[in-house]
Amino acid sequence: MESGNHTNIAEFILLGLSEEAELQPLLFGLFLSMYLVTFTGNLLIILAIIKDSHLHTPMYFFLSNLSFSDMCFTSTTVPKMLMNIQMQTKVIAYEDCITQMYFFILFAALDNFLLTVMAYDRFVAICHPLHYTVIMNPRFCGLLLLASWMLSFLVSLLNGLFVLRLSFCTKLEISHFFCELNQVIQLACSDTFLNVLVMYLASGLLCFIPLTGILFSYMKIVSSILKISSAGGKYKAFSTCGSHLCVVSLFYGTLLAVYLSSAAIESSRATAIASVMYTVATPMLNPFIYSLRNKDIKQALRKLVC
Repeated sequence: MESGNHTNIAEFILLGLSEEAELQPLLFGLFLSMYLVTFTGNLLIILAIIKDSHLHTPMYFFLSNLSFSDMCFTSTTVPKMLMNIQMQTKVIAYEDCITQMYFFILFAALDNFLLTVMAYDRFVAICHPLHYTVIMNPRFCGLLLLASWMLSFLVSLLNGLFVLRLSFCTKLEISHFFCELNQVIQLACSDTFLNVLVMYLASGLLCFIPLTGILFSYMKIVSSILKISSAGGKYKAFSTCGSHLCVVSLFYGTLLAVYLSSAAIESSRATAIASVMYTVATPMLNPFIYSLRNKDIKQALRKLVC
């Protein structure tokens, strides 16, 4: 292929979840409803934690940051999709696509690290209860949050900079409802070896290492719970980490299911539909999981509403 000036492109084409015109109003209503529920639910969690002084603990501090990250995570993709459906266009500007990709990776990474930090918090609370307040002091919690933000920022920036060096071909159709990193790289005409290498290294950092830390923490937690003699004590210990365990299972279960099965699924559109689970459904369900399984959150939400 001749080497032309392929980098001066103006826009990409987002093919979305379906090209059938009669399905567009249904998709618009469905995703608008899910987005409003996600935004409202996570905002209520944040406000309840801020307002109720009983929830000013490390566990709820990280939960409020997870809710904020989920709000931003969904906001990077769904509003643009809704706007495209409403305006009956599939276009996204080159700069907007790069920006969307950057913030999507940023908040996806932040979700990973926050879930890992929350697992460590539960590990300290159950396995070392007498030293909990000493270990999980405000300064250390702030450092954990800062480290999560910094690592997420670096991973996102690195992937974004490597995408900026690519030259793109004339066919710029993305079979997704947002600018997904892997599909954008596949559209490039130039050599993508470094991009693929960085993408896989980032995937290892964002999935394998945090997931390993979470699994190790829960192995220790389960071991400590089994040593408790009374059934009431076991239930109380497990109930403190049950909500987090549900969220972790939902997030990593849907994420790994999409990307592990993408190699077997030939249709990119099918992968895009499956991606809805971890990009939209999981952030929407998180507030319900924490509010339904947590007595303190229920009481704080009642106070907030009343």
